[in-house]
Amino acid sequence: MLALRKTQPAPGLVLTDVPEPSPAPGEVLVAVEAAGICGTDVHIADWTAGYESMTAGMPVTIGHEFAGRIAALGEGALGVSVGQLVTVRPSTVCGRCAACTAGDPDACTGRRGIGIGRDGAFTRLVRVPALNCVAVPPSLDPELAAMTEPLSVSLHAVDLAQVRAGQRVLVLGPGPIGLGIAMFAAAAGAEVVLAGHGDTTRLAVARMLGPILALDLAGTDLPTTLAAHGQDEPFHAVIEAAGVTSAVQDGLLRLRKGGTFVVAGIHARPAPIDLTRLVRMEQTIHGAYRAPIADWSRVLAFMARHAETVRCMITHRLPLKDALAGIELSHKREAGKVILLP
Repeated sequence: MLALRKTQPAPGLVLTDVPEPSPAPGEVLVAVEAAGICGTDVHIADWTAGYESMTAGMPVTIGHEFAGRIAALGEGALGVSVGQLVTVRPSTVCGRCAACTAGDPDACTGRRGIGIGRDGAFTRLVRVPALNCVAVPPSLDPELAAMTEPLSVSLHAVDLAQVRAGQRVLVLGPGPIGLGIAMFAAAAGAEVVLAGHGDTTRLAVARMLGPILALDLAGTDLPTTLAAHGQDEPFHAVIEAAGVTSAVQDGLLRLRKGGTFVVAGIHARPAPIDLTRLVRMEQTIHGAYRAPIADWSRVLAFMARHAETVRCMITHRLPLKDALAGIELSHKREAGKVILLP
């Protein structure tokens, strides 16, 4: 079967044929119906800093945002059935560390990521632990269900920022995670400003997701653009989803005293932070990376209520054979969410 793989610790991905897998005990085989291209997949393709741990698992099929129907059950696979539509939490836990044995899998220290440390979903069949499968409500189709994982990260970032109705929230970076953040913050009743640099397609998508002021900083800068739109007062919360060092520095300067700054972007190099100013302004910084398990059901419920709004995020649907073109669309920021249809 065709698969998109990372074969060596260097730039590039390879579309190649691989054998069909069989589920191990406690696992299931999922027939992938929709899989989303993530910023992580673009970083893996470019081989930017921070993904060196993948080397031990190569060659590995990438792709970790997906939904599909269970095609086969391994021995002892419980809580699922053949033919069931599921989405899959991509972080697999070890079951053996102190956190796992204490009943706290969110704190597992022996994780392996589907599509990073073990074969992922940019293919037709993928084996996953049954425990990682999350049932999809009947009202949702696979392409929306495939967006559960990135939207869980977006929701987690909004939760960490403690966004409430009436607050002003600045979101930096209109990629899929940033779009989801802006959508959830607007749904919470906040006044939301989303900024990007030349992201014409993504900013247009943002305007379809709610009452969001989407601003293009191309040819100018953040303070000038905010002032021109009457948004020069400091924000209650700033959420960075650009993965750009300057966005961290610029965003902190737009945060009010006592405000919360959330970093959801993945950065290739450290960002300098003025800690003296942070202390005197009594501000808080959070990192948002992996959402708690409980957030997945919240995201699925939100999508069931707002299915057509969420669907606006999907700008491209491609067959698996065109996966490299989808990676390039995402790399050039010419797409909202690209969905592959194996």
